[in-house]
Amino acid sequence: MNPQTHKSSAEPNVPIHKRIAGNLAVQVIVAILAGVLLGHYFPATAVKMEIIGKSFINLIKIFIAPIIFLTITLGISGIGDLKKVGRVGVKALVYFEVITTFALALGIGVAWFLKPGRIEMTGLSTQDASKYTKQASTFSWIDFFASNFTLQILILAIIVGIALSYSKHRERAVHYLNVSAEFVYKLLRYVMYLAPLGAFGGMAFAVGKFGLVSLLPLGKLMLCVYFTMALFVFLVLGSILRFYKISVWKFLVDIKEELLIVLGTSSSEPALPSLMKKLERMGCSKSVVGLVVPTGYSFNLDGTSIYLSMAVLFIAQLYNVDLSLGEMLTILGILMITSKGAAGVTGSGFIVLASTLTTIHKIPVEGLAFLLGVDKFMSEARAITNIIGNGVATIVIAKSEKEFIDVDVAINSEN
Repeated sequence: MNPQTHKSSAEPNVPIHKRIAGNLAVQVIVAILAGVLLGHYFPATAVKMEIIGKSFINLIKIFIAPIIFLTITLGISGIGDLKKVGRVGVKALVYFEVITTFALALGIGVAWFLKPGRIEMTGLSTQDASKYTKQASTFSWIDFFASNFTLQILILAIIVGIALSYSKHRERAVHYLNVSAEFVYKLLRYVMYLAPLGAFGGMAFAVGKFGLVSLLPLGKLMLCVYFTMALFVFLVLGSILRFYKISVWKFLVDIKEELLIVLGTSSSEPALPSLMKKLERMGCSKSVVGLVVPTGYSFNLDGTSIYLSMAVLFIAQLYNVDLSLGEMLTILGILMITSKGAAGVTGSGFIVLASTLTTIHKIPVEGLAFLLGVDKFMSEARAITNIIGNGVATIVIAKSEKEFIDVDVAINSEN
């Protein structure tokens, strides 16, 4: 039975306008609109709201490590079959590679067909991109793993989970871990009430600093990026879910609060803890959720992959650099490798772009300067597509492992 339907019938005396006003999704939407208005009409004041958005994200980040650790440790220690853990990990990595490669190819294909870079560059504003080109020259996979705290916690949790599987004190340890997990999620539920403030601060800062007017010169690129992301979500991911007899629309409605938080904050990290909890409520086992979601946040960046491939072709078109089919396939091959490093550090997307352009040689790396001004407004599309992609990946792996229990429970509210 749908909890919201049950709640409505159980509280017939509560006016509908109060139920709507108390809905987190509605509150976040209102906060985002308020942020846009403040940023547009009072930009100086709006820029100061950055501290509110950043504070909310930093607060949520506190929960990421314990939730990942507890979920994975409990999941692995509860499976008992360590071969199954390895199988889930391998399946997830193979799935990530296939889907992100498809996302890269889709981005290249749409950019080649719609040609968003065929515009006059003289009227475009630029920003300094030198710090990204410098970092690109020193980028290394060791630094990537060293700076990616999520991956470090993931590895630690796997080790502890395996150790607990062999421990004679496993039951007692699992009991305390379960109690800890319940406490952390309860605390997180209260913190999520601040989500509208975080969304307001993030959106106000973005609009106040960069301005809606800055979107016009590169409007064609932005429309192409958003169109391609939507195409990927509804056509590609929608088809995958349909194969497993799940409606993509229902899935998006189920995680609407997380999507709105991502929209307001331009980051998928604030939604990671609650996404994991909702996927468990949807029917995915704790062990699959714990292994797939954190790993996906580093290796399954569908939205980022689409953006990177489109950005490369955009810059090429901007400078009238004609690319052959072989060169586009080369770009695809390079991005298949470099795109995996587009997580873990601030500005990593631009670092990956710079390193990719440097490898290709033919496309001017200075073209990054034209993207910096509007990148903030495209980061929402990347982050939303990333979180949807990781949710779908978790469902796919859970279904393939028969670790998905169909439950008739709506998960569109925190209980």
